[in-house]
Amino acid sequence: MVGLILRGVFAALGLWVATFFVGGLRFDKPATVLIAGLVLGLVNALLRPVLVILTLPITIVTLGVFLLVINAAMVALVAKLLTGMHVANFWAALGTALIVSVVGWIGGALARGR
Repeated sequence: MVGLILRGVFAALGLWVATFFVGGLRFDKPATVLIAGLVLGLVNALLRPVLVILTLPITIVTLGVFLLVINAAMVALVAKLLTGMHVANFWAALGTALIVSVVGWIGGALARGR
């Protein structure tokens, strides 16, 4: 449970950082960023592994690049679920997913003490 909450907090931090770099990402309220991070962490924990397994052949053919599309789809799904989060297009979702992934990776490494 703590890991899921920590994943959501890192996702929220990544979404907040992404608002500075991605032009097509916008939040109506600051609290929506935290909620979106928690929802994104939950979606990534539950739905993303299923999608990765289902799309394994195309992921292998594209040498893993298709995983970026899956990450962008997760960001777009969260934007559809939350009324206060707005993602303009696929490229904004892709940029957001990249930034959230990097921030989550760094945060996870720091949380593990490495």
